[in-house]
Amino acid sequence: MIRKNTQIIKIDENNPESGKIKIAADVLKKGGLVAFPTETVYGLGANALDEKAVSNIFMAKGRPDDNPLIVHIADISQIDSLVEDIPEKAFKLMERFWPGPLTIIFNRSKIVPDKITGGLSTVAIRMPNHKISLKLIREANLPIAAPSANTSGRPSPTDSLHVIEDLNGKIDVIIEGGPTGIGVESTVLDISGDVPLILRPGGVTQEDLEEVFPKVEYDPALSIGEANLVPKSPGQKYRHYSPKADMIVVEGEVKSIAQSIIELSNTYHNEGKKVGIMATSQNHNKYSSGTVITVGDRNKPETIAASLFKVLRKFDEIGVDIIIAEGINEIGIGKAIMNRMRKAAGKRR
Repeated sequence: MIRKNTQIIKIDENNPESGKIKIAADVLKKGGLVAFPTETVYGLGANALDEKAVSNIFMAKGRPDDNPLIVHIADISQIDSLVEDIPEKAFKLMERFWPGPLTIIFNRSKIVPDKITGGLSTVAIRMPNHKISLKLIREANLPIAAPSANTSGRPSPTDSLHVIEDLNGKIDVIIEGGPTGIGVESTVLDISGDVPLILRPGGVTQEDLEEVFPKVEYDPALSIGEANLVPKSPGQKYRHYSPKADMIVVEGEVKSIAQSIIELSNTYHNEGKKVGIMATSQNHNKYSSGTVITVGDRNKPETIAASLFKVLRKFDEIGVDIIIAEGINEIGIGKAIMNRMRKAAGKRR
């Protein structure tokens, strides 16, 4: 890949400066790549209708070709040209959750490039809830294809520094817009069947969705082997969110989790390995060996979601050999957190 002279633009997340937004929007219009903040993680954007630009996303990230992308819009009217039809279910969801961290699967129109959909007949669309991303999409006047702005497989970026670490010199523009809020990617929902299916858990929870529909289920693909899976959503097939070190997730009762981590840490320490422990605030003081970083409060899982990827990258900086992470209850956003932890560990738990 030819190294680019990446332009880094700092933009006020609360009051995005129009002139700076226009610089980034013009890059998108010309087929360039722009990393920008959303309320979930930073995204790597390209004109969704420009197949060459979309191909450059895959090249910059080192992303597998069959891993679909999400198209980001700033106005519901932008959907019309991208989809064959808008089901009644979708209108209910858009009214309740957009803008916000919910991606909806639609039947694609012919103008959507195959590169975006991984060859599927569907396209994933969402409207982000972030002033910079919304203003950027409106200024470009284009639907923007945007996966997370990181090297494929690495922990997703929740700060512009993470984007710079992974993509500086590979893309045209990085917008510095402060840390993201939610910290895990959007929920991806398939509404084609009688019962809506969550293909990827995220910022909108099953409990949230069941305020709109009487029953919402998780795609069985979330818990089965993935070798032959044709991914219908980003984050389904491949190992994602992974730190450089090996990682183990310890699940169970809170007391037994702490005891198991102590035993594992001692074992790895005796083998001469540098151990990192991702702890909740409830157990932080129980660990005397290894490098301990508190990821958040298990009674306030949104704090863990916001810090998860940042902590994984911190362990990379420290240079540990093994990360041992506390699992949490899969209630609310806890489902998304555990999905990301298991992916990061390659389901090693």
